[in-house]
Amino acid sequence: MYSIFRDLAIIILSAKFLGLVARKFAAPQVVGEILAGLLIGPCVLNLVQGSDALSTFAEIGVVLLMFTTGLGTNIKELLKAGPIATFIACVGVFVPLVGGTLLYSAFFGFAAVGTPEFFRALFIGTIMTATSVSITVATLQELGHLKSFLGTTIVSAAVIDDVIGIIVLTCVIGASSGEGASLGGVLLNTVLFFLVAIGIGFVIHYAMKWLDARNPHTQRITIVSLAFCFAMAYLAEQYFGIADITGAYIAGIVLCSMSDAPYVERRVDISNYVIFAPVFFASIGLKTDISGLTPEILLFSVCFVLVALATKIIGCGLAAKLCRFKWGDALKVGVGMMTRGEVALIVAKKGLEVGVVDSVYFTAVILLIVVSSIATPLVLKMLFAKMPPVPHPSQVK
Repeated sequence: MYSIFRDLAIIILSAKFLGLVARKFAAPQVVGEILAGLLIGPCVLNLVQGSDALSTFAEIGVVLLMFTTGLGTNIKELLKAGPIATFIACVGVFVPLVGGTLLYSAFFGFAAVGTPEFFRALFIGTIMTATSVSITVATLQELGHLKSFLGTTIVSAAVIDDVIGIIVLTCVIGASSGEGASLGGVLLNTVLFFLVAIGIGFVIHYAMKWLDARNPHTQRITIVSLAFCFAMAYLAEQYFGIADITGAYIAGIVLCSMSDAPYVERRVDISNYVIFAPVFFASIGLKTDISGLTPEILLFSVCFVLVALATKIIGCGLAAKLCRFKWGDALKVGVGMMTRGEVALIVAKKGLEVGVVDSVYFTAVILLIVVSSIATPLVLKMLFAKMPPVPHPSQVK
């Protein structure tokens, strides 16, 4: 029981200290927080090990991060970015899926379609499709570009990417093992969730505007908003099989036009910045354990990381270019979409449960998460500094 307090003390102090060090070296703070997890975790000092309690704190952190992202969204910019983000997400899933399948086949041999080995290769590609928006969100927020058209496009594409990734995962699991829901069931659940979210959102939107008008800048606005966030996260995950972060993001979108939305965003962000978000970012480093590496696994893991990063940058970047973004901004979209996180781990765990992949491939997944989590903020900051964003043609009157 009391070990969780010790772990939290170590994580918060080390994450914030290394976050400040990272900022001193002109790097985003999230890089320092991830490195803190690597330093205090099994990789180096082994002061803190992963636990269910820390996982819960980390999950709350990413849910609140997505909620505040939704709260800070410009709804007009989101509606403009919607079709573009959907196209980018579709291409951003297809290219890594093909790249991962070909990579596994190149290492272990090409197999006939429908064989267990073929589905194993396909599942490696499925792991690559997942995008984790949380680190990109934190970086864009720190750089001051989160609410721009470009930032909204990246966040929206990443959320849509998760929904498509769930559909792909279900198809591959169902085809390879006979378990899981049908494709039709997944599509139906997805459509039903958004229909329910629209219905609930319509009611909550007007109810919160009424409450806000009667009780402006009060704690009850923040409390009710938080309750709605967690309720939507629970509803999405438990009843529709959609990622909880998608539900939290939708909750933020519903409340973003409320007069006190910036006030709620600031209040929630304070709690998240102090405790939950540092635990989430540090937990990425905590999950890394390189003790079981062999030369063969290491080589495959390195190639896995390179292919996973390259396919997202190429796929999403070219899709953004086709959507009339300038080359510099298209590259930012590709880099912003290349980070992987909790969704990739969930996909890998699901594959392990049904026997599609072996646990040895977790090394490659963890390495991908760590490398992409550290590289994405650094590269994004460099790109924004060297190539300032250019207004999209849809924004030019």
